Amino acid sequence: MKIQRIAVALTIVNLLIMVALLTKRNPAAAQKEHDRLQVLKGNGLEITDDQGRTRASISFHDAVVKDDVTYPAGVLFRLINTKGQPSVKIDASEDGGGLSFSNESQGYIQLIAKENGGFLKIKDANGKEQVIKP
Repeated sequence: MKIQRIAVALTIVNLLIMVALLTKRNPAAAQKEHDRLQVLKGNGLEITDDQGRTRASISFHDAVVKDDVTYPAGVLFRLINTKGQPSVKIDASEDGGGLSFSNESQGYIQLIAKENGGFLKIKDANGKEQVIKP
């Protein structure tokens, strides 16, 4: 008799839980809330490979004075090769933006658009540099 009472009590508890779960929320509405875009906030983001090396990064940089030239604050996106050298850089700051493709042994190409004008700079593997301005 005692086992039968326990079985009936467990069945009633299970039914109450099932009713509560079924009436609690519409599954379609729950899915819609889950699909909402989420925002990731922070001062930077790094993506690493299986060996823990940074392969891509997005970072904020403060204004810097170098060789009596002030470089404004901005955001820098880098794609980094397996040797740890940035191969692609995209920079956005208050005075414009830039795009750079590089290979440490073969040179680089830079496309810069600043308040004071833009230019294209190409450097080959021999160190020869050419700047093209409008």
